Amino acid sequence: MKIKFLCTYWGSENLSAKAFLYKAIEEGYEGVEINFPEDNSFLEEFLNELKIIRETINPDFFFIAQQVLPNKVESVEDYCHRIKTRLEFLTKLKPNAINSHTGKDFFEFSENCKIIELTEQISKETGIPIWHEIHRGRFSFHLKTLLKYLEIYPKLKLIADFSHFCVVSESNLDDQKELLEQLFPNIKHIHARIGFEQSPQVNNPFAPEWEVYLNQYRNWWQKILEIQKQKNVEFTTITPEFGPYPYMPQEPYTLKPLSNQWEVNLQMKSYLQQNLE
Repeated sequence: MKIKFLCTYWGSENLSAKAFLYKAIEEGYEGVEINFPEDNSFLEEFLNELKIIRETINPDFFFIAQQVLPNKVESVEDYCHRIKTRLEFLTKLKPNAINSHTGKDFFEFSENCKIIELTEQISKETGIPIWHEIHRGRFSFHLKTLLKYLEIYPKLKLIADFSHFCVVSESNLDDQKELLEQLFPNIKHIHARIGFEQSPQVNNPFAPEWEVYLNQYRNWWQKILEIQKQKNVEFTTITPEFGPYPYMPQEPYTLKPLSNQWEVNLQMKSYLQQNLE
């Protein structure tokens, strides 16, 4: 089974679409994951360059579009309208998949179920896979309650960003191992970022003080890959996803990042290429 490493656009917002895409290719990524800015010229350039890349460099260049709605005071009905509009727009871009930040943590269980059913219907109608990211603030924010959704929707596809579980539970999930592993068959894509009990991102995962956490996350990801291999999955995707401020800690006063985000993601890609089987 092959692993395709994707480059996150998060943190590269200063680049044009073309510059971002070719920088990702130069660094050995085989695809990108992007939450598009509200900029039609950026979108047009991205789609044009993506077409060129697939015709001349890599016909299998992978593209995940992110659906991340800004917070807004609204009813469940209004939220459903917004997410439906956004997802339908993204499906027209023909991504390989959509990463959806779905629902809200304070919506009722039945309300989030309604939203999930809406997204699944859009995916069925368009043929574009919609994967739901494990994330604070969404229906998927908490490990035990997420399992209740899987009882109703056993085929739901998830994106593993386990750092959020750690923050929400203020633990390294040592006491929830069996619960966590119940999710592994539903994981379709991995966000390779290391968090800990108090934050979704350590300052640098390769610093010796974070070795225990790095090993634990790698073991989780390895188990996911083993399950996918058993299913005869042709390839899987991983996005090294260390982000800029406020995920990246800064020095006080100078506001200097404690690590170089781009370089940390490259180092994570290299590390996983050497340490995942």
